[in-house]
Amino acid sequence: MTANQASILHADLDAFYASVEQRDNRNLRDIPMAVGGGIVLSASYQARALGVRTPMNINLAKQLCPDLVVVPPRMDAYAQASNEVFEIFFDTTPTVEALSIDEAFLDVSGLSRIAGDPRSIANKLRSRVADEVGIAISVGIARTKFLAKVASGVSKPDGLLVVDPSEELAFLHPLPVRALWGVGAVAEKKLLAKGIATVGEVACTSPEKLEAILGASSAQHLHKLAHNIDERKVDTGRSRSSVGAQQSFQKTASTEAIEAMLLGLVDRVCYRLRAVNKFGKTVVVRFRFGDFMSETRSFTFDEATNSTTEIATIARSLLRDRKKEIETRSLTQIGLSIANLTSAVA
Repeated sequence: MTANQASILHADLDAFYASVEQRDNRNLRDIPMAVGGGIVLSASYQARALGVRTPMNINLAKQLCPDLVVVPPRMDAYAQASNEVFEIFFDTTPTVEALSIDEAFLDVSGLSRIAGDPRSIANKLRSRVADEVGIAISVGIARTKFLAKVASGVSKPDGLLVVDPSEELAFLHPLPVRALWGVGAVAEKKLLAKGIATVGEVACTSPEKLEAILGASSAQHLHKLAHNIDERKVDTGRSRSSVGAQQSFQKTASTEAIEAMLLGLVDRVCYRLRAVNKFGKTVVVRFRFGDFMSETRSFTFDEATNSTTEIATIARSLLRDRKKEIETRSLTQIGLSIANLTSAVA
């Protein structure tokens, strides 16, 4: 896979807060609903179809949609869902750049031999998020970060769009100017006043004219983006604080089968730790039930380790402590993560 191929993914969870609420409460599914207090923090697509937007005042939202159901935010639930999605991201590729709780860039170049082409990788990622976390995610794939983000937005909701390098400008130029990063309501109004309504029209406008409308810095930035000039790489930022994996299964899985799955996760995670010369102190086992409610149990060693045997012993113990509840509730997913990472044993 070369630098001229579309290998950057922008993955964006659809209506994230609202999607988690609809996942966890059947009564909220397929109806216009929103998460918020004084303002709308997130709106379902059923509500968006009626004009409800973020960050709209709740009173205005209810005027537009009298049947709107509003629920208070549950930030712990959203953080948990985000963590589970990001585990899938990092299990897909080590090159992940988090943009927020619900979106990230992933660089999948160089993975063709072991994981397939970018479209296949994205399809698998989307399926895993739906099956293991229970929410929808849209993915855009392109040669640049900018275009990948645009593509994911166009693909929503619950979509996948690949922009072939040979079709980049044909895809980009008909889009409205607000598709460009940095064009907010004020900049859009200024451009429209000058008869510049599409990205293609920005591309055809001289930098000098754009500078007169928006200022030097914005003009240069937007002119480059309008030609899909974006040389930024996917930036992984700071080192991860944990490494983990998870496994979904049928609700009828026996406790013995679940334990075998957990030990498989231990082997997988410990291999990843040793591959990058990392050690961890805290073992976390996560239980996901059929109602999408999650619980965790953890244990912290006195000294960091990446020993499969040591971590397996603790993980098995944490699992067996929950045996009675596992047998009475429908367990659908088991997860394992190792936290408090260090590069050397203290």
